Amino acid sequence: MKSIVPILAAAGLVALAGCNNTPAENAAANVEAVAENEADIIDEQAANASTEAGEAALENDAAAVRDAGENKAEAIEANDTGY
Repeated sequence: MKSIVPILAAAGLVALAGCNNTPAENAAANVEAVAENEADIIDEQAANASTEAGEAALENDAAAVRDAGENKAEAIEANDTGY
């Protein structure tokens, strides 16, 4: 297991080195990542909800956060001028 971690890290760095994204693409990726992290937290809260209704409401909230993040990221990319 210890030997695979450096290999995976190196592969990740190679993949990132090949990226030539615009600032808007990077910003869009960051927006989506933040939304995904927030939604994951809400999903964890849903798993710990005391009622099924509470769980369903939190799962809906998580889905809405993911959708909003995706929509915002798409808007950022749509307004990308390529600079």
